[in-house]
Amino acid sequence: MRKFGYIRVSALEQNESRQLAAMQKLKIPQSNTFLDKQSGKDFKRPNYQKLLEILKTGDILYIPSIDRLGRNYEEIQNQWRVLTKEKGVDIAVLDMPLLDTRLNKDLMGTFIADLVLQILSFVAQSERDNIHKRQAEGITAAKARGVKFGRPTKKAPENFGELVRQWEHGEITTAEIATLCGFCRATFYNKLEEYKNSCREK
Repeated sequence: MRKFGYIRVSALEQNESRQLAAMQKLKIPQSNTFLDKQSGKDFKRPNYQKLLEILKTGDILYIPSIDRLGRNYEEIQNQWRVLTKEKGVDIAVLDMPLLDTRLNKDLMGTFIADLVLQILSFVAQSERDNIHKRQAEGITAAKARGVKFGRPTKKAPENFGELVRQWEHGEITTAEIATLCGFCRATFYNKLEEYKNSCREK
């Protein structure tokens, strides 16, 4: 029986050390531990897909918790079926002993495990939906307070008008005026258009 572990964190900044420690405690080889730093919204994750190709009948896959497998209710159910039914792999969810397919393989045990899986996968998706809702509410509130998102807008230097005059007379090149202003070419042309519009309005 080969042991495998699957770990997922949602962002590059998150630390996977706690999950790795759990896999090391189970004496799972490092080469058999797969990590994705990606959202759990679907299963299009490079290392999960590699793991899926390697797993064979009789293998055991350890997962720290069901939300590390994923956060999409239907897709968790589908992947569980692919792993256990199609590939013949056993799964053990470390923080939920009832979700260990090696145990209680009778009808009642299977029924309880399926029920727990449905509840936990539903909770995982609900939490994901709530996170998105809180993020959207936070962005809306921040915008209402005047918070600007995206890159800060670069301002033209105070002598922009004089630099434009020199550029128009061929005294400096486009590359030179862009460098003097700290702009790329596209930004320079945008600022030039704004400058000309403001001159027309005066």
